[in-house]
Amino acid sequence: MRLNGKVALITGAGTGIGRALAQRFVTEGAKVCIVGRRQAKLDEVVQSAPTGAMMACAGDVTNVADTQRMAAATLAWGGKIDVLINCAGIDPPGAVADVDPALFRKVLEINVIGPFQLMQATIPHMVKGGGGSIINISSLGALRCLPTMAPYCTSKAALNMLTQQAALDYGPQKVRCNVVCPGATMTESFGDAVGPMMKALNTDVNGVVARIMANVPLRRAAKPEEMTGVCVYLASDDSSFMTGCILMVDGGASIVDVSGAAASSQGFNWGAAE
Repeated sequence: MRLNGKVALITGAGTGIGRALAQRFVTEGAKVCIVGRRQAKLDEVVQSAPTGAMMACAGDVTNVADTQRMAAATLAWGGKIDVLINCAGIDPPGAVADVDPALFRKVLEINVIGPFQLMQATIPHMVKGGGGSIINISSLGALRCLPTMAPYCTSKAALNMLTQQAALDYGPQKVRCNVVCPGATMTESFGDAVGPMMKALNTDVNGVVARIMANVPLRRAAKPEEMTGVCVYLASDDSSFMTGCILMVDGGASIVDVSGAAASSQGFNWGAAE
């Protein structure tokens, strides 16, 4: 078990990638405090784990008092904080000229200010304990623009820079900070996001995935569990010389020239070009 003896705090752990991370970390030997806004969802996750391996601390990552309480609860329960994973996030659509400013601020509050506050609450304990690992769950959208997703892409790009700033500032105290950027992943929020496309194309979520991933090298979306391996690695001592890294876990989507792929899908043969 690669995380035996480590204590982790994971936000957004009631569903999706966060839930998968919490469950995987327990199987790897970690004790995990899970955070989310919905107590019932957190209770489900805790009940799926062996007794004593996981605890829940419901709260809002945008609330300073809540984030301090989350860190304190983890410390009181586990005796230390070795790992912080900021996975809580939202992804409502909106183009720059159209999005409600209040919604834009809300996205920044949850996707950037929340991780900042958790980092601020946990880093001093990591430093006191001799080091730690922070893993921020960002997105392919942090590095590649998505149509009408200005709040989300902006927030995730900011999260990447926040992570690298912390990596620079706290590396001397043995606190490592890295970013994982998932591509399309089959979470509940993904299903909600592609709902209008399912209706327009008269298909189900698998039909939408087949259409939108046609030019991605692995030709599919990820399962939430497929984001856990890289996070286990980043949390473990195996990655002891890695900090400030931005790791793409996107099935190869980020390497594709979208205009070239579109031309090829229309039958253009690049090798025959003169």
